[in-house]
Amino acid sequence: MKKVNIGGVPEHFNLAWYLTLKNGEYKEKNINLRWHDYFGGTGAMCKALRSGDIDIAIILTEGIIKDIIAGNPSKIVQTYVQTPLIWGIHVAHDSPYKTVEDLKGTKAAISRYGSGSHLMAYINAENHNWNLKKDLDFEVIKNLDGAVKGLTDGVADYFLWEKFTTKPLVDNHTFRRIGNCPSPWPCFVIAVREEFINTNKADLKTILDIINNTSREFKSIPSIDKTIANRYEQQLDDVREWLSITEWSQKLIDEQTVMHVQKELFALKIIPEIVDYNELIYKL
Repeated sequence: MKKVNIGGVPEHFNLAWYLTLKNGEYKEKNINLRWHDYFGGTGAMCKALRSGDIDIAIILTEGIIKDIIAGNPSKIVQTYVQTPLIWGIHVAHDSPYKTVEDLKGTKAAISRYGSGSHLMAYINAENHNWNLKKDLDFEVIKNLDGAVKGLTDGVADYFLWEKFTTKPLVDNHTFRRIGNCPSPWPCFVIAVREEFINTNKADLKTILDIINNTSREFKSIPSIDKTIANRYEQQLDDVREWLSITEWSQKLIDEQTVMHVQKELFALKIIPEIVDYNELIYKL
């Protein structure tokens, strides 16, 4: 049986993977797919792809594009979630900051440099016409637990993270959400190490076929809203709102979208150059 390591964030977006694994669908095709949770998000997964700890990552679009350009030997093989990610802009519940404009020049908590929380802090700053050199400062906090400690202890002032994941922390008055910052592109893609693509095309295609069959029908799974609410400790109304605005994809990310992401990252000086579409994707 072929062993394949895959990584993703332990969030509701990836429930489809959990369901297909629980059903033994990969083992039926002689594939031992092993899921690894990455609480540190995109930056941690980029590192794991580079080291070969995982073969496949369900990863933020902007983060993997940045890292492939920086030398990560991986390619995007498909979009996973077509809709943008809604990043909540959070402060500690008793923070003096009331509006996003109040955060100008303060310190953003980020999971690591090159992570989604790092890149979206730039997008948020640009949206508010801040000076990207003077008005941005960062504190590395590793993950969501680190953000709770960092904001509560005052070592950082605000934190961008997917708003439905952090909603329980808003509800229990750990965080206060003072704004939203949607990513201006599809949020999650499936990235695969080139070495794995070159030697395991048939297995990779089988894995994608299985997950796509489930993601295509995901919203119509009976009581899926209750399953998500229970598993991720979320309010049913929040889950239903999230399901209503989220669309999965079974297609390769298109060239126009990839160029849009690159132009944005280049303008923010996050990437040093804009590269050809084919350097970032692989068409199975």
